[in-house]
Amino acid sequence: MAILEGIDYKQIFTYFEEISAVPRGSHYNEKISNYLVEFAKKHQLEHYQDELGNVIIIKEAAPGYEKVPAVILQGHMDMVCEKESGIAHDFLTEGLALRVVEGETPEGTYIEAEGTTLGGDDGIALAYAMAILAGEYKHPRLEAVFTVDEEVGMDGAYALDVTPLQGRYLINLDSEAEGALLSSCAGGLKVDCLLPVERVSQEGLSVCLRISGLKGGHSGEEINSNRTNADVLLGRLLFELKTELEYQLISIEGGLKDNAIPRESSARLQIGSEDWAKLEEALANRAAVYREELSASDPEVSLTAERLEEGRAEVLTPASTIKVLHQLLAAPNGVQSMSAHIPGLVESSLNLGVLSTEADQVSWTYSIRSSVSSLKAWIADKLCFLTEFLGGEATVHGDYPAWEYKADSKLRELMSRVFIEQYGREPQIKAIHAGLECGLISEKLPGIDIVALGPNMADIHTPQEKLYVESVKRVFDYVTAVLEQMNTL
Repeated sequence: MAILEGIDYKQIFTYFEEISAVPRGSHYNEKISNYLVEFAKKHQLEHYQDELGNVIIIKEAAPGYEKVPAVILQGHMDMVCEKESGIAHDFLTEGLALRVVEGETPEGTYIEAEGTTLGGDDGIALAYAMAILAGEYKHPRLEAVFTVDEEVGMDGAYALDVTPLQGRYLINLDSEAEGALLSSCAGGLKVDCLLPVERVSQEGLSVCLRISGLKGGHSGEEINSNRTNADVLLGRLLFELKTELEYQLISIEGGLKDNAIPRESSARLQIGSEDWAKLEEALANRAAVYREELSASDPEVSLTAERLEEGRAEVLTPASTIKVLHQLLAAPNGVQSMSAHIPGLVESSLNLGVLSTEADQVSWTYSIRSSVSSLKAWIADKLCFLTEFLGGEATVHGDYPAWEYKADSKLRELMSRVFIEQYGREPQIKAIHAGLECGLISEKLPGIDIVALGPNMADIHTPQEKLYVESVKRVFDYVTAVLEQMNTL
């Protein structure tokens, strides 16, 4: 321990720092999966590792708890890999550079990573489970389930073999709000839209426009926070520039993950050499308008232009440019409906997460979420219809079910009672718009009783991600108290 040793608590932060030293971006789970297996071997715990990398670690019941029903502790290994512009960090080979920041927020001390996402989502679940498995606590049989690739479609949960599991109660540790017991979540899917483009060779000045300074955020939990999508704003900027000067489009790029609201985007254009000053003036005018509009949600929005080379470039034809702009402007984005049953809950939404350009096509990747399966399908149909109308093709994939509310949850009743004992107040019983693996696992284990929770975090899926230390401690004590009282069910 080098960074977090001053705040270690019951080995939680010891394990969190070890986890943070292991590269574990989505699709690259082998190292963290093997790390968990080595942990199980060290502590002589029964364990299973499948071909995809999912890991199950089992610890038998503590004395006196042998007849108490088994409990599953569940979280995911992978993290969203985002970094600030100019940060030279290789998520495939490098661990995270952690730092502790004291006293700057009402929540007190927090942990963050230097210039990158922290991976508290869901590294803290791994740390919690490992601390419990390695410690001496009162608990029934524990089955720790660690899945891969949750952030990119829940592939691990899809492939999970539940044969070793006896548990019919599951505590999911993939939430970011202390005091809330989650009881249902949205389902989701992804849509990849590909639009063929044609090019012509043309002389002119190549320039790069950049939108930056936006907050971004989780495409489920922050979708109703009015945070600006950089890719969508880029479409507006390109449309509005058309009225002020002539340009040809070369490429557009923005966003890295479909489940993160893009913070930055860019476009390469070709203009006449004599139009550089006009472009600068137009950007300054647009920037003033956007800053005024976004003063409450994204006050740091920035528009910049960079001169590149003069000469011949392969630019999109006017017809292709119009189609690209039409897709950007006409496709829905953001909140689509609010729940009529649960006040304040987003019912359905979508997020344009990744925008990219190749020589012969432009692609859009959308993440759709909904607690109503028919609405989820309808939003996907609209995207497909628009793309196909413009001459492109759309692919729907990664469909995962919603986690439905269980009215007679004994686990939720127990956890509410223990919460009142520890905190002196009642917990919030909530549904969330973000997707969790609970829906898939409940399909594999019919009748299973599930509650999700976690410590306070902020700005997950962004380089500003924070994990609050005191909340981590309180929630750990709460989870171990719940396990101790499982014998009262």
